Order: sequence, then structure tokens, then C-alpha cells
Amino acid sequence: MDSILLTIERAADRRKRGNRPGQFEDEIVQTLLDLNTERKRLKTIINCMASGLLVTDLNLKVILHNPALLRMLGVKEEIKNPFPITQIMGDAAFVAVLKKILGGEPSEHEFISQEIHVGENILRATAAAALGPDRKVFWKVVGTVTVLEDITPFKRLDEMKSDFMHMVAHELRSPLVITRSMLNALLEGLAGPLQGKQKDLLSKGTRKIDGLLELINDLLDVAKIEAGKYVQPHVPTDIRKIIEEIVALMELRAKEQGIVLSYVCENLKPIQADPKSIEEVLMNLVVNAINYSPDGGQVHVIAKGVGDHVEVTVEDTGVGIPPEELSRIFDKFYRVKHPKTRQIAGTGLGLAIVQGIVTAHHGTIDVESIVDKGTTFRMILPMTSAS
Repeated sequence: MDSILLTIERAADRRKRGNRPGQFEDEIVQTLLDLNTERKRLKTIINCMASGLLVTDLNLKVILHNPALLRMLGVKEEIKNPFPITQIMGDAAFVAVLKKILGGEPSEHEFISQEIHVGENILRATAAAALGPDRKVFWKVVGTVTVLEDITPFKRLDEMKSDFMHMVAHELRSPLVITRSMLNALLEGLAGPLQGKQKDLLSKGTRKIDGLLELINDLLDVAKIEAGKYVQPHVPTDIRKIIEEIVALMELRAKEQGIVLSYVCENLKPIQADPKSIEEVLMNLVVNAINYSPDGGQVHVIAKGVGDHVEVTVEDTGVGIPPEELSRIFDKFYRVKHPKTRQIAGTGLGLAIVQGIVTAHHGTIDVESIVDKGTTFRMILPMTSAS
């Protein structure tokens, strides 16, 4: 019986092996059909995209593009792949970014975004590496993939918003300044003697007007920064002198809150900058450090030369900033919420202005903070910067 069963099993195996070529052929045909269907589906999706698509190989030759790309770049005739990217793209900075991607490490999650000007239009280009299999390293960079979006309408809308804000702020500022001058004249008794209650009401009105003027001035500063007109031509600037003046000015206020205000300057040289703007940045950071240390403590300013940069840190031992709020600290009108600092008046524009000024000086600013331990703002500026 065992011999008979073994013979039957071998016969069945031979039968199965005899049918496999036909089975493999059917599977190959089905696979090719599936691949062709997916290819046509992908081509339809790419051609119907409103965003421009640009795929290059290692030699920066375009191997895939869609009609939206040519439309955005103002290319009217159809171009067959492959062709050099410089045939349709004349932006040297964009080509340099693609070369940087091709020379980098393979990564699925890294991309570079930049703005490209094509005539009167503004495009946002988001580029990443195209990866392919490799026997030695598993994945390698085989080209680049770029998606382009036309952001011209959004840019124009943003300009209209800035112009409107600038105009409204100017129109509000003039009558408020005049009203404040009149209130000051009344408080000084130029229109006759005042009773205690009258002086108190006029003083409160003056403080409210001062708050509105501060908001308007901040709005004007933001509008100037967005228009690229806030920072004046750069001149040799002594950061040590600015820090000394700010510390001397704020020392009394810090003592009233039980705060020890100190500073250290090391290896500093004059830098090319707008003195008024740098003064505003440092004043804003020091005032914030004092305001957000309601229970006393220390505020320490450290400025030092590091290579071809100047590093300035403002440290405090105040209430700190929760981790979930750190990413929004430089947003316009955003203020950190804390029970101990609710009474502090402000517009929420100070740090947005600080970041705009630092960026205009080709520098960087970041923040580190621990709740109930303190906050450190770190600003880095180049020794020399273009005007």
C-alpha cells in the first residue's frame, strides 16, 4: 500500500509541474496588465494635477513633467522627455537646491521649500529626493521630485492686508496723538485747576490711549517688516554699549520686582547692523524676561563673539513656557497664558517683531524653556551682513 501511495504522489507532483508554465504565464500576463493599468491611472492623475510636477534624474534631466508645470513656467510648446532642466527653468538658486539634494543622504522625510519668481508670478517649489533600490545600501538617491504651486494670489492678498493695516494704523495714530496731547494739557492744569477725581479719570484715559498707541506702533512695525522696509542701512554697531544702556535703564524696574539684572560681554567687536533695530530686539527680550519673572529671581544677559558670529542670550528664572506653546511663541498676537502673568499688558507682537528684525539681519533666534524654571532666548548674528 505504501508503494502505491508513493507512486500516486509522484504522479500528482509531475502533473502539477507540467501545469506550472501555463500558470506562470497567466500570472505574468495579469501582472503586466495590472502594471499598465496603474501606469495609465498615474498618468491621468499627474496630468490632471493643478500643481506642477517635475522629476529629474541624477544628471538633472527632466524625465517626467505635467502640463501644469509648463503652464506655470510660461512654456507654450510641448516638450518631450528627457531634456535638461535649464531648458525650462532659469532660476539658478532652484537648480542649486536640486544639486544639493542629489549630493545628500537618502531620506524619505526631508524636503526643501523655496519661492521662485517667474515673471510677475511667485511659485512655491517643494523638492525632495527620489529614491531607488541599491544592492549595497538598500536605498540610494536616483533623482529629484519637485511639486510647484502658484502662490501669487496669496502673496498679493497678503500685500493688500499689510497695506490696509498700515493705512488704518496711520489714520488711527494721528487723532490719538492729538487726544493724548489735549489730556496732558488738562492734567498739567493749562485749562484750569482739576479735582482729585478728575485727575484720576484723565490719568486712566491717558494710560488707555498709551496702550492703543503701543498697539498701533507695533502694527506699523509689523507692516514695515513684512514690506522689507523696517531695518535701515547697516552701520558699525557696538552691541556692548546697547546692552549697557538697556541694563542701566531697566535696573530700577527690575529691583522693584526683586529681580537681579546682570550682564556679561566677552570678545565683542562692532558688527554691521541697524542700531535702532538691535536696540529694540534686546529691549524687548529684557523687558519680557523681567515681566515673566513675577516672583523675583534673576535676568542675565550674555553677549560673546563666537567665530564670525555674535551670540546673545537672555536668561531668566521666571514662570517658563509650556512645551506645547514653544512652537507658537513667535506668532503674531500670541501670548503665553499663565495665572501669574495675566495682568501684564501687551500686544502679542513683540516677539514677532524681534524675529523679523533678526531675520532681516541674516541671523537666527530660538528659545528654550522649562516651566517654573525659566526661559532662555538665544540670538545669533553674523559679524558682517549685507545692507
